Amino acid sequence: MERTPLATLKNVFGYTAFRPHQEEIIAGVIRGKDAFVLMPTGGGKSLCYQIPALHREGAGIVVSPLISLMKDQVDALVANGVAAACYNSTLGEAEARRVLARFHGGELDLLYVAPERLMSEAFLERLREVPLALFAIDEAHCVSQWGHDFRPEYVQLGRLRGLFPGVPLIALTATADPQTRADIVARLGLADAPFFVAGFDRPNIRYTVVEKQKPAQQLMAFLKDRPEEAGIVYALSRKRVEEVAERLAAAGIKAASYHAGLPDAERHRVQEAFLRDDLRIVVATVAFGMGIDKPNVRFVVHYDLPRNIESYYQETGRAGRDGLPAEALLLFGYGDIAISRALIESGGNGEQNRIELHKLNAMVGFAEALACRRRVLLGYFGERLEEECGNCDVCLSPPERYDATEEARKALSCVYRVGQRFGMGHVIEVLRGSQSQRIQGLGHDRLSTYGIGRQLSTDAWGSIIRQLVHLGYLEQDMGNYSVLRLTEQARPLLRGEERLVLARPRVKMAAVKKEAKKGRGAMACDEELFQALRALRKRLADEQQVPPFVIFGDATLIEMAALRPVDVEGMARISGVGKHKLGRYGAEFLEVIRGLTA
Repeated sequence: MERTPLATLKNVFGYTAFRPHQEEIIAGVIRGKDAFVLMPTGGGKSLCYQIPALHREGAGIVVSPLISLMKDQVDALVANGVAAACYNSTLGEAEARRVLARFHGGELDLLYVAPERLMSEAFLERLREVPLALFAIDEAHCVSQWGHDFRPEYVQLGRLRGLFPGVPLIALTATADPQTRADIVARLGLADAPFFVAGFDRPNIRYTVVEKQKPAQQLMAFLKDRPEEAGIVYALSRKRVEEVAERLAAAGIKAASYHAGLPDAERHRVQEAFLRDDLRIVVATVAFGMGIDKPNVRFVVHYDLPRNIESYYQETGRAGRDGLPAEALLLFGYGDIAISRALIESGGNGEQNRIELHKLNAMVGFAEALACRRRVLLGYFGERLEEECGNCDVCLSPPERYDATEEARKALSCVYRVGQRFGMGHVIEVLRGSQSQRIQGLGHDRLSTYGIGRQLSTDAWGSIIRQLVHLGYLEQDMGNYSVLRLTEQARPLLRGEERLVLARPRVKMAAVKKEAKKGRGAMACDEELFQALRALRKRLADEQQVPPFVIFGDATLIEMAALRPVDVEGMARISGVGKHKLGRYGAEFLEVIRGLTA
C-alpha cells in the first residue's frame, strides 16, 4: 500500500483532498517538528495528529479533557481500522491492563489519556519505556488562565517539552484570542513552533440574533420548522435549563436537561442518547458540549446571552461539524447583561473582572450589530472578511430603519421628568400611562410625560430605550438598580438640533429562502433514499453500540443518495468511505441503494 499522507487520508479516512494547512502541518509533525494549530471546530484538527501517528514509529499520545470525547474519537478511529484506545478512569481493572499491554507491545497507533493521568509519575515512567510518535494536546486553550475554559490539570503539561525533547508536540484549539495564544505558547514551550491559523470562518453556519421578548414562544416557533433536526439549547442557569427542557418534553419533543448538578449517571445517559440520535435536543449549561463529537447537530440556540465571544463561537461551532447547513440562534435580552455583569463583578480578582467585563461588552456589541454578523465575529479574532457573508440575519434581511426622533425625545424627556432615579420599566409605565398604585403614589401620573407614549407597546418602548443606551444618549447604572440617566449627548436631540434613525426590533426569525444557506456537501439528493440509508446506519450503530456518525456521517449519506453508486468501485469514490469501512459496510449500503434505484 502507498505510504504517503495523502494515500492514508484516502485509504483510512476516505477523503481525497486535504483542507487548508493540514498537509503542511502533517508533513512537519512526521519530520519531528512541533506545531501550534488554530483551526475551527469541524475544520479537521484531529487528522493533523492522527495521520502523523500512523506514519511515525511508536504510539501517538493524545491529551483530551473529557472522557466522553476520547471514547467517541476512539470509536471513530477503530471503525476506520486504526489501532486506537483510551486509558482513563472508566476502564475496569482487566480492560486497563489489556490497554497497557497493547501499548507496551507496540500494538497501538494512538492512545488517548486525560492530563492528570498522563502527568502522574507512574505513567511518565511508562512513557520512557515505549517509542512515542508524538504528543497531541487537544483543546489547548484549557492550559491558559486567560482562556474561557481554564483547567488547572492542564498546566502540568508544560513539563512534556523538557521531559521528552525528541518527541514532537502539537497543540490544537478552535478558540483562542491573542492573549490566550501567547499563554499557550509560553506554558507548553512552543516558542519555536510554527503557528498555523486555518481561519475562524464557518460559512455553513447561519448566525441570527433576535431580541428576546417571549423566549419560550420564540424557541417553540424556531423548533416548529425543524421537526427532525438535532440541536443544543444553551441557558445560563440550572433552573432555566430544567424549565426549558420540561417545557419541550411536555410539547412532545425528545429533550432532556444537562448540567453539573445532575448525577454522573444521568449526564452520561443524556449524552449517550443524544449521540445515538435517541434524543433530539439537549438543553444545557456550558457544562455540556466540549465532549460532543456529534457532526449532525443542525442548530444551536442560546436562550441567554453568553458571557464572551469565545464561548459563543465555540458553542455555536458545535453545529454543522459535518459542513452541512446549520443555524445559530441567539435570543438577546438586555436583562442578561445585568445578570452577567453582576456575576463577573462578584469575583475577587480585579484584573480578571476587568478582562471579563471587556469580553462581555464585546459580546453585547456582536448582538447589537446592525452590520454583517460574520464580519463582527471574525473581526474579534483578528480576521477580516472582504465582503458581506450572505448567510446571517443582517445580510439576508437587513433591519428596517425609521426616523425615531419624536419617540426618542419622549423617552429622554420622561427619564428627565422622573428625576433620573428610575429604571427602564418604570419609565415605560409612565410613558404608557400606567395607573399602578406606585405611579400614583409617586405623583408620576401628574408629569407632563405621563401617557404620551400610549400608542406604542411596552416591547417597542423597551427597544427604543435600549438603543438610546447603546448609542450613548442614556446611561444605565447597573450597580444601582439599572437607573437611567441622560448623557451630554442627549442635549442636542432634546433641543431639536438633530434627528435620530433607529432600527426596528427583530423578535422573530426573518423569513429567508433555504437556498441562502451555505455548506460543502449540500448537494441535491433523493430524500427517500437518504432516510433509508439513515435507518440502516441507525440499525448498524445500535447493534455495535456506537453513535451513528461512527458508521458514516450525514454528508457521506447525502453523497450516496445523490450519486447512487451501484458497485464497490462507485462506493469507494464517496467521500468518507475508506477501505476498512468499504469492506465492513459497503455491501449493505449498496443493497439499499440498488433496492431504491431499480
